[in-house]
Amino acid sequence: MAQPPMSKKPMSKQTLLAPLAAHVLRHGLGSASLRPLAKAAGTSDRMLIYHFGNKEALIGDLLGYITAQYAAALDGAMGGERAATRGEVLGRILARSREPAMAPFMVLWWEIVAGSARDRPGYRAAARRVMAELLAWLARQMPEDDPDPEGGARYLLTMIEGAQMLAAVGHADTAREGLLASDLSPP
Repeated sequence: MAQPPMSKKPMSKQTLLAPLAAHVLRHGLGSASLRPLAKAAGTSDRMLIYHFGNKEALIGDLLGYITAQYAAALDGAMGGERAATRGEVLGRILARSREPAMAPFMVLWWEIVAGSARDRPGYRAAARRVMAELLAWLARQMPEDDPDPEGGARYLLTMIEGAQMLAAVGHADTAREGLLASDLSPP
């Protein structure tokens, strides 16, 4: 008795991005060659090229998708009401970044930073896009009465990146003590 043909879900960039993102968050960009990505998405490398145009465009779209996931996770940290101070914004973000669910994002981010520092093709452009999106997001999180939301976003991003880098290399206590000594001590 012949089996009926299996129905396949239609593929699009949008339907492919979720399994591709899960793969990259689990395995990093080092395993982001076309064949492992295609396998993770349940398709072929040719279909990935068909949908994204080329590998660089695929990685760009993929990192944009992952950045949006990260921003959505950070939105959850901000709660329903706007922070009253920059220090409160900083505290909420740093607390969220320490949660286990955020670890894959942080590992991927440091991989992108390292690739950018090594001048690997596409990494610096990806890092610049991620930073631009995060700066815009962060400016929207500033207290309602903040006199310079864009400047505050740049300042907090510097503090956040520094604190996260120190934590990544085993110096979370140094970051904590440095923040306590600053005018932005989180609550």
